[in-house]
Amino acid sequence: MKQFAIYFMTNWTNKILYVGVTSNLEQRVWRHKSKIIEGFTKKYNTDKLVYFEQYEDSENAIKREKQIKNWSRKKKDILVNQMNPDWKDLSQKWYSEDPSTSLGMTEIKFKGI
Repeated sequence: MKQFAIYFMTNWTNKILYVGVTSNLEQRVWRHKSKIIEGFTKKYNTDKLVYFEQYEDSENAIKREKQIKNWSRKKKDILVNQMNPDWKDLSQKWYSEDPSTSLGMTEIKFKGI
């Protein structure tokens, strides 16, 4: 069964916060870390996963993403602090090598959540 997720990416100072939705969290995080997605996350170097929620269907994931995107930054910070008070990279140990040095997804072995 496919898993959908909403997730927050931030930069090393935790000043920038990106909220996204995906049907493959591990692959999407790897793409952010590899800087292969053009746009906001590449421009602002948001490559640290600090929060995520998983859903069994895309409708609820998209609905939640839209809800959270309308929140204030303070409210989003509270949500992160409840799950990850140190704002550590939750994907830090997901990969067997640094995704930024890899040439493609097939060269990365996902270790799991």
